[in-house]
Amino acid sequence: MKFAAPALALLLAGTAIAQAPEAAPPVFQAGPAESLELREARWFDGRKFRAGTLFVHEGRFVAEAPAGVVLRRLDLAGRFLVPPLAEAHNHNLQNAWGFGRFAPRYIADGVFYAAMLCGDPPTVAPLRERAGRPDMPDVEFVTTCITSSDGHPLGMLLNDDAPGAPKLRFEDVADKAVLVMDSEADVARKWPLVAARPGRLIKLIMSYHERPALRREPKNQGRLGVSAEVAAAIVRHAHKNGLRVSAHVDSAADFAAALRAGVDQIAHLPGYFFHHGSREADYLIAPELAREAAQRGIQVVTTTAASGLFGADAALLARIEATQQRNLRTLREAGVPLLLGSDVFFGTALTEYRRLQQLAVFEPAELLRLATVSTPRALFPERRLGCFEPGCEASFLALPADPLREPAALEKPTLRVKQGRLLTPAPAPAAP
Repeated sequence: MKFAAPALALLLAGTAIAQAPEAAPPVFQAGPAESLELREARWFDGRKFRAGTLFVHEGRFVAEAPAGVVLRRLDLAGRFLVPPLAEAHNHNLQNAWGFGRFAPRYIADGVFYAAMLCGDPPTVAPLRERAGRPDMPDVEFVTTCITSSDGHPLGMLLNDDAPGAPKLRFEDVADKAVLVMDSEADVARKWPLVAARPGRLIKLIMSYHERPALRREPKNQGRLGVSAEVAAAIVRHAHKNGLRVSAHVDSAADFAAALRAGVDQIAHLPGYFFHHGSREADYLIAPELAREAAQRGIQVVTTTAASGLFGADAALLARIEATQQRNLRTLREAGVPLLLGSDVFFGTALTEYRRLQQLAVFEPAELLRLATVSTPRALFPERRLGCFEPGCEASFLALPADPLREPAALEKPTLRVKQGRLLTPAPAPAAP
């Protein structure tokens, strides 16, 4: 998103604060790993709910109760089990303040997996040990974020007027919080900075690259991104070094250029807001581009909820929603692998799930599969997530009703289990 909170400790800046945070959720604690017998369960298999008894041992589902093992029996009385949700695009867990504030919200919302897409390496480093604990979400941190010298998020970092925010200079953040590359020569020369940063996914910023006149307007300084040529050079170097590339895009032309560059993921559905006087046509994805993305397995993150951050009036919001619906249908019909992500600083995947329900592009089972199966597996492809078969990680939510018939049930889990550990609200701290 153009003004999503990015790196450093400046995560309260920008229009991400346009939505007030909800009341603080309870903090959860993880019990010991247990061997479980889940009686009268109904579990989501990616298409429908099946009924029966499930067994858990050593953090995974097993075919039957192991001999000689003492089981804890849970009578689920027909409650509905779904895998935990995943958030494929956010920034609210990538510094200590955000992690402390929002990690409990993720667990409360049933979101156990997340990708943070533009973190500052020194800020992220101490969080890696906290992320993935039994009582915390598992997080994929992106710490290589590449933009141009007039690109997003520099405008926000250098012009933060929040109370107490330090006044930063270009040299304070360039090639530190974010990497700045304006030419193919810059990519080659600065690649050691990329190689020194941890992670298997890097991010590049493109924003209306097809409109070079925008670069001559002072108001756009720090809000644009790399050229198509630089994007292609970044992807070549990344793939040569075994890295995947996610591209922030704004326009349909950015989407097309990112595809030509060979990126692995598109971090935004074009059209979450109409910037620079753009029209609907500037954001519509051509069916042939969607087919190309599908053939190459390029992931696209939905981020439709981000539209709510800009204060659009009802008429403009209706145009934005219609554009999002058209793009989602185009990608869906082509078979593009979609991932659920909100890019809403005070939100989680549940925020995006609600928005996609409102847009009514997906069938209920399809949307639930996107949130609980496809996106978790895309974030952590080496793990067996989003399933209840033997060998799958025993992480799930128990819901009071069928979420395919009663969508609000997804927001009311009565039980949270992560790798065989029951998560329960921690006791409130004693008064001093």
